[in-house]
Amino acid sequence: MTGIDYREFLTASEPHKALTRGTRRSVGRNNAGRITVRHKGSGHKRLYREIDFGYAKRVPAAVETVEYDPNRSGFIGLLLYRDGERRYALLPQTVKVGSVIETGEQAPATPGNRLPLSKIPIGAFIYNVEVKPGNGGKLGRAAGTHIELIARDGGYADLKMPSSEVRKVLETCYATLGEVSNPENKLVHIGKAGRSRWLGIRPTVRGTAMNPVDHPHGGGEGRQGRGLRRAKSKWGRPTGKGQKTRTPKKYSNYLIVSRRKVGKKRKTE
Repeated sequence: MTGIDYREFLTASEPHKALTRGTRRSVGRNNAGRITVRHKGSGHKRLYREIDFGYAKRVPAAVETVEYDPNRSGFIGLLLYRDGERRYALLPQTVKVGSVIETGEQAPATPGNRLPLSKIPIGAFIYNVEVKPGNGGKLGRAAGTHIELIARDGGYADLKMPSSEVRKVLETCYATLGEVSNPENKLVHIGKAGRSRWLGIRPTVRGTAMNPVDHPHGGGEGRQGRGLRRAKSKWGRPTGKGQKTRTPKKYSNYLIVSRRKVGKKRKTE
């Protein structure tokens, strides 16, 4: 079992109370209480921090603290704006306490600053990217990840996603320069089942260990192969490495320039 020594990175142990609220996690249930996403449930109680993903405020802000957020893998920072308001934001790797963060078309292209894609240099690493202008950052928010701006054409910016997919996003959408903080998160080894339960992750049972009535891979005397050319989910949908699961006529297909690489032979240049 391994972890991260957060004392090296964090500067505050308690969150800013005005920007926190209680929340009830869905733990994989819908509004009727039925399980819609398996393997979720229980977990330690969490206090929700309200993060500013919207980029609405165009006033320079200084980073007051670097804090841990149990609801996400990257670190968050408490920003103090010049007008006295405080907001939380997802921090990049190089920004520290005292750094100044600016938002707007005239902001310099330095890590932590927020600019529209039309003003960001080609080849820059960005994160927390909007999909629709003014709708808040949605793409590239996990710890240590980044999105690469590789081209601009016809009012759209071409972005290379962490999954290796290349897709178009409107140039007027905002993004933050840099890479998401806490890159060591991917090196953490959970180590024991109980620690997964603290995180709200319930056990996953293999399909081959089930009965035929419960899963397409189930049944057979002793250990058996799945007996199928391709792996299936519990509901008969394609699953496993190397199989395409994207909806063929999805509404956003026209925005996809290059599909993500899947399977064992995936290359991430």
